[in-house]
Amino acid sequence: MGTLALRVTGATLRYPQRVLPVLDGLDFTVESGEVVALVGPSGGGKSSLLRAIAGLERLDRGRIEILAGHSDDVQAVTANGRGHLAPGIAFQEPLLLPWLTVAENVALGRRYAANRRVESPAIDDLLDQFGLSGVRNAYPSELSGGQAQRASVARAVAVRPAVLLLDEPFGAVDPATRRGLQDWLRSVVLAWGLTVVIVTHDLAEAIALGDRIALIDGSGKVARTFVTEGAGPSLAHDILACFPSHRPTASLAGSAYLPVGTGWARAESQFAT
Repeated sequence: MGTLALRVTGATLRYPQRVLPVLDGLDFTVESGEVVALVGPSGGGKSSLLRAIAGLERLDRGRIEILAGHSDDVQAVTANGRGHLAPGIAFQEPLLLPWLTVAENVALGRRYAANRRVESPAIDDLLDQFGLSGVRNAYPSELSGGQAQRASVARAVAVRPAVLLLDEPFGAVDPATRRGLQDWLRSVVLAWGLTVVIVTHDLAEAIALGDRIALIDGSGKVARTFVTEGAGPSLAHDILACFPSHRPTASLAGSAYLPVGTGWARAESQFAT
């Protein structure tokens, strides 16, 4: 087992409008340098877990520890919400500030006192690595969807977070751009040695990006985890078979039925058998 970057222990989170807790004593770990994809049905708790790790949701019970690679450097989120420094996070919408240029948006996090102690990469180097050097002085309204999303992720990486959290980061772009961004993200993760937790409804994306896939099935816990390295072509079907109340009803040559919202949609997939 490698060095832990993130440990969630007994996380419980309730919403007033729900009878059952969305997280119910959930345990979850991520190793340093690992990419873990969270998949599962809509409303199952994937984004709630991500938001709790980010400190945007207060746990009713439990503990979240972000370990920066040293036994004496632990940032903890407990049920009282105190004593933690936020990891980097990027959402489905880029949420760039429209009055700032790309370079200014990427450098934004360094303005905050909590991040000034962090040894961060030079902005020019970061823009070059993220393919944004040519638009460094552009404003968000002048960017393509892919460029805006890269800028959003670059802003999160600029403060060298112990863990990078991505909530459906490519869900708002077209399929061709999405595939290119997936390839780009994988190369950036390897180049920067990032530890990543990503929420996605795209199972092919989870398999392409994740070292492990954690199924959040609505029970309030991690129902099962899958290792992608060395997995055969049946992995997508194995994961789908574990979805609650959902089963692929058919498969066609070169395609598979994948969950979309609360139903199923046929999508081209190299993982279909």
